[in-house]
Amino acid sequence: MTASIDGSVADAPAAAQDQSQRRVVLASSLGTMFEWYDFFLAGSLAAQISANIFSGVNPTAGFIFTLLSFAAGFAVRPFGALVFGRIGDIVGRKYTFMVTIALMGVATFAIGLLPGYAQIGMASPILFVAMRMLQGLALGGEYGGAVVYARYLLGEETFTAWGWRIPFLFSLLLLLISLRIRLTLHESPEFERMKREGATSKAPISEAFGQWKNLRIVLLALFGMVMGQAVVWYAGQFYTMFFLTQTLKVDGGTANLLIIAATIVTTPFYVIFGKLSDRIGRKPVFMSGCLLAALFFFPLFKALTHYANPALERSQQSAPIAVRADPATCSFQFNPVGTAEFKSSCDIARAAIAKAGLNYTSVPSQPGQPAQIVVGHIAIESFDGGTAQDGAKTKALNASLSKALADSGYHVGPADPSQINKPMTVLVLIALMLFGTMTYGPIAAMLVELFPSRIRYTAMSLPYHVGIGWFGGFLPATTFAISAAVGDIYAGLWYPVALAAACFLICAVFVRESKGINIYSASQPR
Repeated sequence: MTASIDGSVADAPAAAQDQSQRRVVLASSLGTMFEWYDFFLAGSLAAQISANIFSGVNPTAGFIFTLLSFAAGFAVRPFGALVFGRIGDIVGRKYTFMVTIALMGVATFAIGLLPGYAQIGMASPILFVAMRMLQGLALGGEYGGAVVYARYLLGEETFTAWGWRIPFLFSLLLLLISLRIRLTLHESPEFERMKREGATSKAPISEAFGQWKNLRIVLLALFGMVMGQAVVWYAGQFYTMFFLTQTLKVDGGTANLLIIAATIVTTPFYVIFGKLSDRIGRKPVFMSGCLLAALFFFPLFKALTHYANPALERSQQSAPIAVRADPATCSFQFNPVGTAEFKSSCDIARAAIAKAGLNYTSVPSQPGQPAQIVVGHIAIESFDGGTAQDGAKTKALNASLSKALADSGYHVGPADPSQINKPMTVLVLIALMLFGTMTYGPIAAMLVELFPSRIRYTAMSLPYHVGIGWFGGFLPATTFAISAAVGDIYAGLWYPVALAAACFLICAVFVRESKGINIYSASQPR
């Protein structure tokens, strides 16, 4: 009996076919779970990684560095797709998968052993980014409860110091299980048939991207499918975590529990929406997810604020914050390397508000006037930096701002746990994640059904990993940068909303319905 990585099986009794198919599904599911587990760790442990690996810079720059290192693993995924996609189309699927999952596991385990900045200096963040890129390269060729348990068992202080390494080290067990199961699989019968008949592609990269009939499908897959799926899924699954912890100041343990609860509820819907796409078609299910996300991201993220930090919402409504300054003196304060200096009174005022993680609006003032922070009816004058008194002036400004915020009803600091409406917060998270399941459920079948068998590995891997890696992987850093520049905690949502809406339109007009296509033909009808 021969099992197929693609999910196909050779002629055999029905019972044997069912057993083989179950083995393929189990192997694929465990492998994918293991590899996404690694990427979830980098996202959910961002604060602990920042405190240990990037402790040589200020905390704000360190967290931005962590987000960019998170994105770095996604940035190299298209290159992994090209390298391993070509190998898979020429050598075979099984052995390519074995290599990618081994690379992924070794890189993840190594992060768990990596010394921090305090031990080896700049070598620590450099090696961390290198391991993230190796993870991304491996995941490009392949299509947590442990965190919460370790956090509560060890306590927050111990977990931040060294306990965050445990989930990375635990990945070694998942790697061994995945390798053991994948060793029982054989090569795809369809690939073996093409090899016997000499029908495999000798140059899958040039055939996939050098011929317009195939390149056109690659572009449609990227902009009409994967782009939307990436931003919808990553906004619901990853950005919600950063929004809860960094913007709404919910403690990490509580935020993890809320995310996990919503994830448990929504996990069966990947299967439900995939099965629904088998009945009514891929496009209706996929496009519904993109459209609903574009329409409801803004109200649902505002609902997160309402239920997770109601004191912040009330304060922003009753005592809005503004920066009154000459626009010519205001800079775009995105400084991931910590080298740029922002010395104008506008920049110093904005930095003080950003440090508190609060919304503000920009109000133009007359040139030559120092910037002011206005909290409700209280005005605080900023100052131009660049003198020996900057430290004392900054301390005085922050103290005045803290008093103004307290007098105006703001609760500065972590969200009050007793004020968090946990059931409603989980319900909002479920709605956000459901949009992702609607796009993720049918997309694998959509991509497989678009491309001919002879170049499928290469042709579908590149648009998938460009879309996921670049549009999705950079979503947290991009959305935070937009929000910081505008001064609105919701402004960054325009990034996923605009791309989801564009993907919906492109898919509706240009992408054909693929349900019912024979995926085992070497040349797909167009």
